[in-house]
Amino acid sequence: MDNFKVIIVEDVALELKGTENIVRNDIPEAEIIGTAQNEAEYWRLLRNEEPHLVLLDLGLGGSTTIGVEICRQTKQSRPHIKVLIFTGEILNEKLWVDVLDAGADGIILKTGELLTRRDVVSVMSGKQLVFNQPILEKIVERFKYSVNSEIMLQDAKIRYEIDEYDERFLRHLALGYTKEQITTLRAMPFGVKSLEKRQAELIQKLFPGKSGINATRLVTKALELHIIDIDNLVADEE
Repeated sequence: MDNFKVIIVEDVALELKGTENIVRNDIPEAEIIGTAQNEAEYWRLLRNEEPHLVLLDLGLGGSTTIGVEICRQTKQSRPHIKVLIFTGEILNEKLWVDVLDAGADGIILKTGELLTRRDVVSVMSGKQLVFNQPILEKIVERFKYSVNSEIMLQDAKIRYEIDEYDERFLRHLALGYTKEQITTLRAMPFGVKSLEKRQAELIQKLFPGKSGINATRLVTKALELHIIDIDNLVADEE
């Protein structure tokens, strides 16, 4: 790997010192050309220096949004600069999504293996979305959950003979739509009477031999059976 220049953005003096030590001891190709403990210091540095990589903490001055905005503005104004997040925000998954949307090249959580030369080499060589082991474990866990949910959803639709209109009908009932409102959806070419008949058929499929089942119980059962996905209850275009 060729030599490259780094700016470190970290507001906690002890952690800044620790990050500097990691870079100097473990990544000999990296030259630290500046450090910043807040947003103003960072932009002043960037006016006078041209780093190849910014190691960016997210929780600056008690605010998590500042780090996200630093990342976004850096990638917008100088897209060639690599931005690697090195953060102690180990539980704030929404923040990880925000900073990835802002263009970050990867996220290294300050736990477990911490920052390694391998991670930095991956970023500098152009690999997109570099993560260390703690965040990779969470990503894999979410991936497995998503795949298993999709399998259960498809299995349930086959088992109970649920077509796309049944799924759409149940999903909008779960979102609080009335039958009259559902008839206005572009992808639901049915009148209220047809929807009432469809609801009665669904009740027989999910509650065979039972009567007195209302829409709320029907939707609850559909969620329990994974016929509709509680994580993807999104309304269709009206």
